Amino acid sequence: MFRVSSEKLLKNAGGQYRLLEMAFQRMHQLNKGMPPAVKPISSKDVTIALQEIAEGKVRISDTQEEQSNEPAQE
Repeated sequence: MFRVSSEKLLKNAGGQYRLLEMAFQRMHQLNKGMPPAVKPISSKDVTIALQEIAEGKVRISDTQEEQSNEPAQE
């Protein structure tokens, strides 16, 4: 069973919101067939995503955040 402290996950993700966002995005990538970045200890995509975050194998692209924060041009 996969066990890691929430403090380690939050530290690697950079906060609660980013952890949720990272896990959600990575889970969907795995669900669509992308190979895991770690040797999975579970068959569940959400557990694999959290394992990857805990080991520092995945990151969120900041360009997506910047694009969503830009004001709409008229």
